[in-house]
Amino acid sequence: MPTVALMADDCFADPRLAALYDPLDSDRSDLDVYVGIAEEFGARSVLDIGCGTGVFALLLADRGIEVVAVDPAGASLDVARGKPGAGRVRWIHGAATVLPPLTVDLVTMTANVAQAIVDPGDWRGTLRGAREALRPGGRLVLETRDPGRRAWEEWTRERSRRVTEVPGVGAVETWFELTDVRLPSVSFRANFVFAGDGSVLTSESTLRFRELEEVAADLVAEGFVVDEVRDAPDRPEREFVFVARRP
Repeated sequence: MPTVALMADDCFADPRLAALYDPLDSDRSDLDVYVGIAEEFGARSVLDIGCGTGVFALLLADRGIEVVAVDPAGASLDVARGKPGAGRVRWIHGAATVLPPLTVDLVTMTANVAQAIVDPGDWRGTLRGAREALRPGGRLVLETRDPGRRAWEEWTRERSRRVTEVPGVGAVETWFELTDVRLPSVSFRANFVFAGDGSVLTSESTLRFRELEEVAADLVAEGFVVDEVRDAPDRPEREFVFVARRP
């Protein structure tokens, strides 16, 4: 459950933890729906906000799409830049609140990106940056968990603990634990125990659980038209997938 925020969480800013992101989250079939959305809208250029280690950006680039990928975590971008095909993507170290001039067909915020932008001002600034980067008629697609499903109740050691064998690293034990629930914000700690040397690292994260009406109102306030709210195929009835358009 790693996250991306305007201030990068430790799990993305620490090179040792950033290198674990892909091995510990190897099933990224959740991104297939976003590749499909890019194809559905005929996007030839995409801005991927909160690109992390670049998995989605590279999936798009492999399909001949022009991709700009932005993230505040330098360690994650270092991982992304070291992957095959990385030269086809324009990587930007920073936040979407301050972007160079861009004109793209589609802006995406996948996984936990939207929720990891906790501060209301940063959130509105990110939406503003996305709108400014879009061509007229271009779309923003983002996902966010439905607060009514109370996903955080599953973030316990008992339900999240696992041990993963990471090539070149050895066995890594991981689990999550809640540290604070003050809705709409939920904070938790990710724990990493390295069997090879016994070292223990932790990363603190906070997500904002926005109601559907809140997200829709923020999008409209920043000049978007909300075309539809879809379900997330990988987590049915647990997430909102917003499709918003710049008029």
